Amino acid sequence: MEYHIKSWADVAPQLVAVAAGRQHADMVIRGGKLVNVQTREVLDWQVAIAAGRFAFIGPDASHCIGPDTEIIEANGRYLIPGLCDGHMHIESGMLTPAEFAAAVIPHGTTTMFTDPHEIANVLGLRGVRMMHDEALMQPVNIFTQMPSCAPSAPGLETTGFEISAEDVAEAMEWPGIIGLGEMMNFPGVVNGDPQMLAEMAATMRAGKTVGGHYASPDKGNDFSAYVAGGAADDHEGTAEADALARTRNGMRSMMRLGSAWYDVESQITAVTEKGLDPRNFILCTDDCHSGTLVNEGHMNRVVRHAIACGCDPLIALQMATINTATHFGLERELGSITPGRRADVILTSDLVTLPIEQVIARGKTVARNGKITVDCPHYDWPDDARQTVRMGKHLDDADFAVKAPDGANSVVAKVIGVVENQAPTEALTAELPVVDGVVEGQGDTYQIALVERHRATGKVVNGFVSGFGYTSQMAIASTVAHDSHHMIVVGTDRALMAKAANRLGEVGGGITVWKDDGELALVELPIAGLMSDSPAAEVAAKADAMVAAMAACGCTLNNAYMQHSLLALVVIPALRISDLGLVDVTKFEITDLFEENT
Repeated sequence: MEYHIKSWADVAPQLVAVAAGRQHADMVIRGGKLVNVQTREVLDWQVAIAAGRFAFIGPDASHCIGPDTEIIEANGRYLIPGLCDGHMHIESGMLTPAEFAAAVIPHGTTTMFTDPHEIANVLGLRGVRMMHDEALMQPVNIFTQMPSCAPSAPGLETTGFEISAEDVAEAMEWPGIIGLGEMMNFPGVVNGDPQMLAEMAATMRAGKTVGGHYASPDKGNDFSAYVAGGAADDHEGTAEADALARTRNGMRSMMRLGSAWYDVESQITAVTEKGLDPRNFILCTDDCHSGTLVNEGHMNRVVRHAIACGCDPLIALQMATINTATHFGLERELGSITPGRRADVILTSDLVTLPIEQVIARGKTVARNGKITVDCPHYDWPDDARQTVRMGKHLDDADFAVKAPDGANSVVAKVIGVVENQAPTEALTAELPVVDGVVEGQGDTYQIALVERHRATGKVVNGFVSGFGYTSQMAIASTVAHDSHHMIVVGTDRALMAKAANRLGEVGGGITVWKDDGELALVELPIAGLMSDSPAAEVAAKADAMVAAMAACGCTLNNAYMQHSLLALVVIPALRISDLGLVDVTKFEITDLFEENT
């Protein structure tokens, strides 16, 4: 089954006839309190729906009711628009678009603006098209942003495929493409990189929105230059000053609450205390793993959090509905309960705790009391999308040995320092011992390796990382490694690191945790090494077991797996690893593993 909705223009005669009382509505909701996000009011109004769209809103919709009209008694509950996620990556949930939709629909999310740049790094434009096509099959609205940066930092990493300006121009013609995904190569924009500017220009010429990503504290001329390039929003802010800088320059400030990002509380004071116009602020998740979706929620979780941070509930709802729709040029299509818009509406008994009691999308009930009531169709993913882990050889412990300079008894190594609940890392150093010509980890400093998995080169890049708290003989490997999505292996034992890496080669990707020569947990992610097409609850259970296995190895960090998956993210400071070596992101250059004169 596939779900389609006709345009407002095509069904306007029917909507007019229903609103005038000449035809009967498909559905009428009465006895509720309508939250009008256009005016920030709560009205004792009724709603009539026809052809998947709102036909009439007003004090009395009885003239729209006929013998076949479905009547929903709200019984004093609030009617709020379906929630919109303004920036997110479906792959971060470890789920396909269909299973992601099935997971979030019961939480009231009816619209998502997704950037599939994870799969773009693995399968290129074809992978984006497959995500786009499955998204359009769903009973809710999933709009796709064409990824802008694969690789995210040219010259610092090698991806499975590269995205070109021609690819972007082609994708702008696809029916579900809403704009350009986050422009992470902000140094390229600032320095006038022709490809980055061409991608942004192609998007703007198509009348679509350019997504931003300015991961730098510098709000001087470089920031101004970035905004001048066309980026229309930014979700990388972490402080009130960031929100002020974005909105004062005409951008939308996207404030995120994901599985590991907690950036709403520190920025929403721009509205709650500074009194800035809230219509330029948008709530989003960015990255939510399956456990968060199953156990905590999605956009309903973000709205509740914003309210808990002191935001007026009606303003928080605007930030998750009409503000988002307006930003993407869809305010006449969705985001409010007003005539002509898609009939996406939630029934809830409380605007603060926001229980999601019934979800209607395009005029059909899609969830009740936390349970989905519709099917979410699956795309037929081809075999080559399921066979993307190409390591080139069987690895052994020697592949993970870090050779010391000739004659050295110890070295001063550069170490990636993980920071809890933050995307940036620290650039640390540690004096490490040399045993038989090989550098050994020590204490809270252990090995990290990047295993090339796109072109079967057999290449392994080794380094050191600290901050996870591992204490046992262990290894963890993952093919989710933003953004190039090679394989990241962290461990205290080289033989276990090899076993973990080889295991992912066998199953076609995912995450595996090993301790004392045995596998403690495995999350299979066979599609592009990033996603599973199993139900979210099953994937979440395996992910929970993986998190517990990391803890059994001594890990103490909150959301430690998210930190693991970002260790190759060469667009966020300070130190990362790629298939080309250790990367100093503060300078955007490859750097030596050892300090000089050691």
